[in-house]
Amino acid sequence: MSFIKTTEQDSAYNDLEKMSIASVLTHINTEDQTVPLAVARAIPQIEAVVVQVVQRLKNGGRLFYIGAGTSGRMGILDASECPPTFGVDAGLVVGLIAGGDQAIRSAVENAEDHPQQGWLDLQQQQINSKDIVIGIAASGTTPYVVEALKQCAAHQITTACISCNQGSPLTVVATYPIVVVVGPELITGSSRMKAGTAQKLVLNMISTTTMIQLGKVQGNKMVDMKMTNAKLVQRGIQIISTTLNITPAAAALLLEQHQTVRRAIEHFNSEK
Repeated sequence: MSFIKTTEQDSAYNDLEKMSIASVLTHINTEDQTVPLAVARAIPQIEAVVVQVVQRLKNGGRLFYIGAGTSGRMGILDASECPPTFGVDAGLVVGLIAGGDQAIRSAVENAEDHPQQGWLDLQQQQINSKDIVIGIAASGTTPYVVEALKQCAAHQITTACISCNQGSPLTVVATYPIVVVVGPELITGSSRMKAGTAQKLVLNMISTTTMIQLGKVQGNKMVDMKMTNAKLVQRGIQIISTTLNITPAAAALLLEQHQTVRRAIEHFNSEK
């Protein structure tokens, strides 16, 4: 392996089991504070990916995240939040994980080591050249993800990746690589920590910025959110009330009449 796998390098800390709880917590927090700075250095790469995602979604394509273990779960988390937050169809942003849905809760032995399965999972989703696929792997070496992106490239499907190792096989096969070098973990090799946090931050940036570009946010408000519980209904009322400078009671009536925040605001403005 010609590249340096910094995610597997030895921790800067030793004798963790001998430390006080406060010391361990402080060291974790100290390491965590370096992650946003590492993400900031990757903003030009993230921007290039978002441009591609927006273009694909505007032209009828979909966004796929594919990963294994923590990386796969991060992708599924981000994908699952898009419909309630932005009111998009569940099939617009799709998360796939090695081992299938069972792997969301429990580790599936050797699932990430099957190089052909990632492409098979994408084929089950009727993947096509309108779509874009983002492979997520902290190490950048996961066979399930690397081979899936290779097959995407062979079928003229745009690819990107999120990795934490510069020059990894995944960054080589992805057309638009994002590399966030976070360095060694507090616990050597435990990439669910800083690397996982970096992945979450980057995914937040990709999906949020994309949805803003698609018109799913007005001002700073989630005007297309799905109000699936009482808390979200109250949030919808608050958004309408604040945006239109009307009472909460009037906002609640508008929301009841028009069912969505966007339609309530548009109807009120059209009546002026």
